[in-house]
Amino acid sequence: MRQRAVITGMGVVSSLGQGLDAFWQGLIEGRSAIAPIDRFSTDGLRNDSGGQVRDFSFSAEKFGFDSPPDLATQFLLTAAREALLRAAIAPAEERDPGFGAVLATNFGGANSWEEYVAGLLAGEVREAAFSEATFGTAADHACAIFGIGGPCTLLSVACASGGAALGVASDMIRGGEANVVLVAGYDALAPTPLSGLSVLRTMTDEMIRPFSADRSGTIFGEGAAALVVEEMEHARERDARMLAEVLGWSENNNAYHITAPDQGGAGMTRVVREAIEDAGIDAQTIDYVNAHGTGTQPHDPAEVQAVKTVLGERARQIAMSSIKAAVGHMMGAAGVAEAIATVMTINEGVVPPTVNYREPDPECDLDHVPNEAREAAVKRAISISAGIGGNNSCVVLGGVN
Repeated sequence: MRQRAVITGMGVVSSLGQGLDAFWQGLIEGRSAIAPIDRFSTDGLRNDSGGQVRDFSFSAEKFGFDSPPDLATQFLLTAAREALLRAAIAPAEERDPGFGAVLATNFGGANSWEEYVAGLLAGEVREAAFSEATFGTAADHACAIFGIGGPCTLLSVACASGGAALGVASDMIRGGEANVVLVAGYDALAPTPLSGLSVLRTMTDEMIRPFSADRSGTIFGEGAAALVVEEMEHARERDARMLAEVLGWSENNNAYHITAPDQGGAGMTRVVREAIEDAGIDAQTIDYVNAHGTGTQPHDPAEVQAVKTVLGERARQIAMSSIKAAVGHMMGAAGVAEAIATVMTINEGVVPPTVNYREPDPECDLDHVPNEAREAAVKRAISISAGIGGNNSCVVLGGVN
């Protein structure tokens, strides 16, 4: 009998504000934090707006730094600290071999890369910037600060990274590799990544409108989201509050196209079906779908079709919403942030809306909860993620019996 993985803590840094409460309150109020980016020049980009984190406070001294680390790492450490505090887990004084971590990012220390390259162009070698830019540095910081002495993994499978990270963490728990695993996704807006995403033409030049007939692309955001995943008996022994159970998950690749979903959404259909099979539950018991919902013309219908194929008539009886128009596409943090929104839905009985929705689309014909949150009894839900390169992940979450 495999071990059961439960979620006991959550933390968020997003464009809706710093902390879980600000994130959730903004979602259920139907607010969008997407606005013009003012931290760097957006000249040449398809859109000058994004889900920028504002009024963010970070104390380098509190985390033991002489100088602040990369901005994305600051987001990561802040969200992780909140999740651990909410889980009532103190940083280990000695390296705990039963404490693991799975982190997810798309661009790592992107702002430090910008600084390092600027130095090269000026004839300087900025060693600190180079160190902060490498993908593994944020994981090293997190392990050292929080006493994580168990297995540590960093995933970067585009926008499916966060969901996959939660799945890998649950496997660590199931397989007895760790008692507690910190799961965190993080990324920061920076000129070079946004330039590349703009060239790929995934960005809209207007406003992100998931599932709406007049959608024309996505808008990116930044921040971090963190979860504490724990073995159920370990959580019970310390009388921890169990917020949800990770029932199952799956990941795959479309093996089709760098940006477009395969025709009919076959890869996404498979990942949803296999996640539910891994959970060992009936698809007809799913009460809510937290969608990837990027607002691109080809992706949204493919995701809707995948859900309809797997859930059948059940798909028309439940809600399927996207939070991306509220916070932007949070890149490596997206899957974890959306899992947190799903856990909150299970606990609070409120489904966050798809904001900026304007026109019904006959190809996106499920209940997408347009613009206003809605009360609903949700015991089991799925959270879907997909990414550039054809990567897909799906996590099944449920209330704890």
